[in-house]
Amino acid sequence: MTDTRDPMAPDGAVNPIDTDYKVGQDNIVVNVGPFGLDIHNRVFAVSGLLVVAFVVLTLAFQNQVEPLFSGMRSWLTSSLDWFFIAAGNIFVLVMLGLAVSPLGKVRLGGTEATPDYSYLGWFSMLFAAGMGIGLMFFGVSEPLSHFGSAFGGTAVENGVRTDWAPLGAAAGDAEAATRLAMAATIYHWALHPWAMYATMALGLALFSFNKGLPLTVRSVFYPLLGERVWGWPGHVVDILAVLATLFGLATSLGYGAAQASSGLNFLFDVPLGNTTQIVLVIGITAIALVSVVAGLDAGVKRLSEINMVLALLLMLFVIGVGPTLDILSGFFGNLGAYLEHLPALANPVGRDDANFSQGWTAFYWAWWISWSPFVGMFIARVSRGRTVREFIFAVLIVPSLACVLWMTVFGETAILQVVRDGYEAATKAELPLQLFAMLEALPLAQITSFIAIVLVVVFFVTSSDSGSLVIDVIAAGGKVDAPLPQRVFWATFEGLVAIALILGGGLVALQAMAVSTGLPFTIVLLMSAVAVVKGLMSEPRLR
Repeated sequence: MTDTRDPMAPDGAVNPIDTDYKVGQDNIVVNVGPFGLDIHNRVFAVSGLLVVAFVVLTLAFQNQVEPLFSGMRSWLTSSLDWFFIAAGNIFVLVMLGLAVSPLGKVRLGGTEATPDYSYLGWFSMLFAAGMGIGLMFFGVSEPLSHFGSAFGGTAVENGVRTDWAPLGAAAGDAEAATRLAMAATIYHWALHPWAMYATMALGLALFSFNKGLPLTVRSVFYPLLGERVWGWPGHVVDILAVLATLFGLATSLGYGAAQASSGLNFLFDVPLGNTTQIVLVIGITAIALVSVVAGLDAGVKRLSEINMVLALLLMLFVIGVGPTLDILSGFFGNLGAYLEHLPALANPVGRDDANFSQGWTAFYWAWWISWSPFVGMFIARVSRGRTVREFIFAVLIVPSLACVLWMTVFGETAILQVVRDGYEAATKAELPLQLFAMLEALPLAQITSFIAIVLVVVFFVTSSDSGSLVIDVIAAGGKVDAPLPQRVFWATFEGLVAIALILGGGLVALQAMAVSTGLPFTIVLLMSAVAVVKGLMSEPRLR
């Protein structure tokens, strides 16, 4: 952006909410030499103390917390899988309903607002922040895993299925197993997660840019709570948003560290283990701090665009040297398989594929939802000037199609290596290493593997940078220009939480915290969907 106008000020007609609350009125402002703090006294204090206490206790009782985390994850996903799956369906239906309704004509920022970023810059930022690390980690491993379990068929013990295949599996049928594997993967990475992000993002953008409320999660609940959003009900919502974001990010950072360390071991024989992962987390957090200091336009935007170019080059390379025709035809075939299997995959009740629906889907939905305050606020900040219809279709459809293409390129290539070539190195490798094992069977493996590591690192940086920016805005009571030391604090603690969880149980601990913070925020997000509809109904629309 080249001008200096207030991004929160509307352009054109809006219907603002009349409230006496002023952004920052509950904040504590402290200046210590050149450093300053401008923090919401209760939100920052409670969430900051909880995070510090969590890090200290997890590091102090590493051996004791591992079984606790494992049990917590198992109970939440097995007991509440129906709730997570049903909630995911609701978000998709609400967003698509708004897009095609007259409410889709509302413009974010006022009837005369213009977009702050080009489509390319906009897509790059929301995509890189949204699920970059996840795509790198699961692009090969998830389709391969679903294919193997579907091809192997079902297994029953004492009347209960023990296999991990989605739906009814496809025993011994490679083609059907491939279609089912890709459909299940796309289900986890397309419409549903982006609808969760869009729900939060739309609420934040609407109530900040159009209604004149602070850019913080509590503002979305004004239609439901009225002036009480400035009291403890609002404090609780914002604290939950901070914790969900922090632990959702830590999960992603843990996956990124595991994959980057596996890649470095694969290329340069760097020792595997917690020590390497912790060193990586520290190093990448340090890079993220530099990006934080640089700011949104110079830091996140530039890194996001660099990463999108690198990701595109890697994908085009795999398309070019891999099974090109199969990939290109597979894109449409996999999209068809996804639409065919979607009703069954999205069914929240009466499932017998418990391992798949609980171990995969319920975990994913909780993880995506824990990311929704972070990605939602980030998307909101860069989406001013878009109509609701344009916003929803762009946030749902464009990234979903990009995810379908990415999963097809990497997942189908890995599956065909198994089915046609008998190459099973990727299948037998550990999850973080499967991408590199797949690339090893293609030309220029050393170069492409190095690019993959760079991608993981930069996605890591953009996620940490964007996340600390968002958490800081919430913890500063909606101030978008809070002092820099606060963002440094949150970026540092994202790294510390990831380290604590790596030492306290590795990926299981990371997953457990993502699910446990995702649960209360699912309820928050469902309530926000109602508030968004109520808020849009009072806004002027474009003719």
